[in-house]
Amino acid sequence: MKGSRSVALITGGAGFIGTNIADRLLCGGHRVRILDDLSRSGVERNLRWLDQRHPSTLEVEIGDIRDRRVARDAMRDCADVFHLAAQVAVTTSLQDPVGDAATNVHGTLNLLEEARNRSRPPRIVFTSTNKVYGALGDVALRETQSRYEPLDPDLRAGGIGEERPLAFCTPYGCSKGAADQYVLDWANSYGVPSVVLRMSCIYGPHQFGTEDQGWLAHFLISAIEGEAITIYGDGKQVRDVLYVEDLVDALLLACRHANRLSGRAFNMGGGAENAVSLLEVLDRIATLRGEVAEVRTCDWRHGDQRYYVSDTTRFRAATRWHPTIGIERGLDILHAWLSAERIEARAAA
Repeated sequence: MKGSRSVALITGGAGFIGTNIADRLLCGGHRVRILDDLSRSGVERNLRWLDQRHPSTLEVEIGDIRDRRVARDAMRDCADVFHLAAQVAVTTSLQDPVGDAATNVHGTLNLLEEARNRSRPPRIVFTSTNKVYGALGDVALRETQSRYEPLDPDLRAGGIGEERPLAFCTPYGCSKGAADQYVLDWANSYGVPSVVLRMSCIYGPHQFGTEDQGWLAHFLISAIEGEAITIYGDGKQVRDVLYVEDLVDALLLACRHANRLSGRAFNMGGGAENAVSLLEVLDRIATLRGEVAEVRTCDWRHGDQRYYVSDTTRFRAATRWHPTIGIERGLDILHAWLSAERIEARAAA
């Protein structure tokens, strides 16, 4: 981060990840401006929490990144930009692909163009997605009692690397993939210092998960509320999960080294050591709560990856980053936060 007199802009900053970045920066004495359209459920609670903790140093602008003037106003006097604002659900993208593209592609272009027009462009860190690699249907898998895993031992030990060809699938994958490529090209064509992190599954406090996005938090919320948990497919699909504070570390490192890393994309997740299947997460939740939740199964969703684990070797080598919070500890923390948050919400109702 640059000097404390400059502002760090977080688009989509009232969301789960944005709230955690904002709190970390504000606690460190930095000025933070959040731009958010408040379209996602729960974000108002995140903003109230941030405002209570940082009433004099947090700026909040309510607006839509699809509006070029909104992007221009939000970027005034900014030295660093964390671009998180997005349409994040595959299902929503299938229902409204034009709206999905308007937010993820056009909104990103608005931000990039405003950065390019600055005499000294800000450093930009963009959160992309593992969906840019498509369904990974060519990866040969073996099936165990609880999970799918690659036949290739190197892939099983290391995960999916950045050398993997891009293969956009679903409108969401197309829109995030296009934005991903625009961010990289604005670094190469116009010199805007930009870094892309292609993220796997992130979880932690301030996440209000749904079936479409934030599945680990959604599983916990359903268990806490005594509701059935819905699984799409057979539950053996594997993801590497990353606790949000470890992601914040990575985002800040990417920003700090943006000039050196500009024009590069890195896979970001918990890695092979934090790879779990949905069934394995359900077992952990049952142990945590002392009861087995009701589970309902539905058909596989379009473009769902049976196996995705991030190979973070390149980012680790470039920044010395490594995750510090494993799934057991992280799940405990998230469960405690969600339980307390629900008690507070009921008391305020």
